[in-house]
Amino acid sequence: ALPWFKRQVSVRKAGGDVRGHSNVWGCSPCSADYPDLRKHNNCMAECLTPGIYSRLRDKMTPNGYTLDQCIQTGVDNPGHPFIKTVGMVAGDEESYEVFAEIFDPVIKARHNGYDPRTMRHHTDLDASKITHGQFDERYVLSSRVRTGRSIRGLSLPPACTRAERREVENVVVTALSGLRGDLSGKYYSLTSMTEREQQQLIDDHFLFDKPVSPLLTCAGMARDWPDARGIWHNNEKTFLIWINEEDHTRVISMEKGGNMKRVFERFCRGLKEVERLIKERGWEFMWNERLGYVLTCPSNLGTGLRAGVHVKLPRLSKDPRFSKILENLRLQKRGTGGVDTAAVADVYDISNLDRLGRSEVELVQIVIDGVNYLVDCEKKLERGQDIKVPPPLPQFSRR
Repeated sequence: ALPWFKRQVSVRKAGGDVRGHSNVWGCSPCSADYPDLRKHNNCMAECLTPGIYSRLRDKMTPNGYTLDQCIQTGVDNPGHPFIKTVGMVAGDEESYEVFAEIFDPVIKARHNGYDPRTMRHHTDLDASKITHGQFDERYVLSSRVRTGRSIRGLSLPPACTRAERREVENVVVTALSGLRGDLSGKYYSLTSMTEREQQQLIDDHFLFDKPVSPLLTCAGMARDWPDARGIWHNNEKTFLIWINEEDHTRVISMEKGGNMKRVFERFCRGLKEVERLIKERGWEFMWNERLGYVLTCPSNLGTGLRAGVHVKLPRLSKDPRFSKILENLRLQKRGTGGVDTAAVADVYDISNLDRLGRSEVELVQIVIDGVNYLVDCEKKLERGQDIKVPPPLPQFSRR
């Protein structure tokens, strides 16, 4: 039998979607309902066809989530002219299977050819395999590794009820109370924080921002804000867990300076311990061998991992070869404050480009080797020496 909060979601969704729209499928043909995607630049718009829409429109996951709810964020947000966004989200673990006819090509487009029907994803959280994990701290100012995890049996944030969201909070916070040693800490609920306390945590890059992102709002992830949202962190603020933002949880290890090996070691140790504590209470994370760890946005499938540094590159960032070097090293750059922000004082957020098809250890090693190469280029430019564009790395793990 379904737990009471799952029965509630099934009953509530039987007559409408999570935003209260009534289902009127019988009133119009699929062609009349097909979204206008002619000016869109996202993976969903590229992959969706009238035929796929027609075959999937009337399907539902066991929790009542529909194709139109999956794609609404991509319909409402055409995308950046120069940056191809994903354009769709999952409402639950089953979305990736029920709507596989659209999710599979979107995953393939976003993850540079990874085929979820024929390929398998490998997980590796053995931090002892990492080499050369100490950066030159004259250039690297801070190091960070994050991932997401979803609780199996509960709807993802675009589709969850208030009861499910509160259950996620309860499951995770109860488990975290079992952390000991340097991982022990405290949970801070957004509902009990003052506006000033929230903003200070945001400014210090510890807390997620308020739900103004179109991905969150158009996908229904900002509903009931800030109910059942919060942040847990250890006493040193080097191991953090966000609860109920874009994903059920985001697990983060971070610190000032350039010791990426230590950051990743704490990340792996903390993540394994959190999973053990959650399993002790009868829950588990969403995972399968095709997609790895299952998260809300297809862009985060697999490892869900982003290992990044804030690195100062005043000369290299102005070199016309900078973008090509990053591309060949499988790295991406963001501004100092993250996506859609400018670089302040030539400080860039550099991180791994890939999430799916490589293990956590492989991705962190790619970041370490790549950032060391960037710093070496910066030093050569300081000395007036020439730099070279490295040969491109292979996309997927050779296993």
